[in-house]
Amino acid sequence: MAKRNGPDDSALNRVNTNSKPSELRITDMRVAEITGAPFTSALLKIYTNQGIVGLGEVRDGASATYALMLKSRLLGENPCDIDRLFRRIKQFGGHGRQGGGVSAVEIALWDLAGKAYGVPIYQMLGGRFRDKVRVYADTDASVPSGTETGKRLKERMELGFTFLKMDLGLMQIADIPGSVVAPAGSLEGYRVRPERGPVKTMEDRRARNAVYDVHNVRHPFTGLHFTDKGLDLLEQYIAEVRGVIGMEIPLAIDHVGHISLQNGIRLARRIEKYVPAWLEDVIPWQYTDQYRQLQDATTVPICTGEDIYLKEDFAPLLKSGGVSVIHPDLLTSGGILETKKIGDMAQDHGVAMAIHMAESPIAAMAAAHVAVATENFMALEYHSVEVKWWDDIVTGLPKPLVQDGFIHVPDKPGLGIDDVVDEVISQHLQPHATGIWQPTGRWDDEYSWDRTWS
Repeated sequence: MAKRNGPDDSALNRVNTNSKPSELRITDMRVAEITGAPFTSALLKIYTNQGIVGLGEVRDGASATYALMLKSRLLGENPCDIDRLFRRIKQFGGHGRQGGGVSAVEIALWDLAGKAYGVPIYQMLGGRFRDKVRVYADTDASVPSGTETGKRLKERMELGFTFLKMDLGLMQIADIPGSVVAPAGSLEGYRVRPERGPVKTMEDRRARNAVYDVHNVRHPFTGLHFTDKGLDLLEQYIAEVRGVIGMEIPLAIDHVGHISLQNGIRLARRIEKYVPAWLEDVIPWQYTDQYRQLQDATTVPICTGEDIYLKEDFAPLLKSGGVSVIHPDLLTSGGILETKKIGDMAQDHGVAMAIHMAESPIAAMAAAHVAVATENFMALEYHSVEVKWWDDIVTGLPKPLVQDGFIHVPDKPGLGIDDVVDEVISQHLQPHATGIWQPTGRWDDEYSWDRTWS
């Protein structure tokens, strides 16, 4: 009588290996640094002895070095031991873009594990709460008119988006006399962004560092305040937007500017009648008590989180009652499992989770798997509506990936991505990059006694 496969045999038949997952080992790590989509980020590949490759991504605006410095701590390890390896490397991450390396590696490990065992990542997280992921379309503040911004957002609605976000704050009124109280010369610094790429002279380097210092001043210390005229103009701006898009569709607000808690309260109260979905990053996330004061002072849901690394630094905000929506970016928060834990912790406090995402389809799919598997998920950010080649970075996903304002997560192993397209990536390299997936042997033997306790 022929042997009948049991449940264990059936599962093993789906395993995509040359040997066994228990014998899978990390052999290499390489990057491809891209720009113009409109983000700047580094795509990551982790290679194995069985030919399976895991995909990750270092966060928008961050350095690939944050990931490459971890290579020597991963070589020879089994990528399926995700949590153990994450605990080994997580001390090398930090808030903001400094979390990009650890998070990129963690995502690539999940992709490898899913490919090795033949299951989607969301299934390994506990399964689905939903069949598709709602995406919110973002737009920037480059348009001085609320009516024109409303028209841009209306175009996104016509593409099927059911959730929107816009900027509303300092930079829309900074050039209008009588709108902002500011120390002389301070606003000019906020109009300049540091350039990436090689620096040719010491003077250029000092100038770039000076711009960095300006942007590094926290909100309470800038001395910037909205006047009543400025608040009138901002209220008029959102009123014009609502006049175009209507009142029914959710509209989140971002990029208020480096203003104080008190100015955040004044703005929030002015725009309550326009029912924002949330008001985002009004002050630095570290000021837990100020966030509680802000939320207590307004009916607008208060949101922050894209720069917070690891779940323990979300905990004080959630316990304080200072936020109604948390907004982690998987490429800062610590990756896939950490963000799932953050979402579950937020749910325990009655707080919803939206997800920040301004990167490639690799990061989008990592976020989408978390969104599918997290009950209190609200919406996932999408910044590349006008970038025609964004979908072409990868293969194996539906095109377009975002259809009628949603991502449908395929029932495929790992992230669900077959591969990246080298030709597309090579056409959009960062200024200093000389190629893609180049050898990174200089990082193979990086070593130090890393333990943080005795």
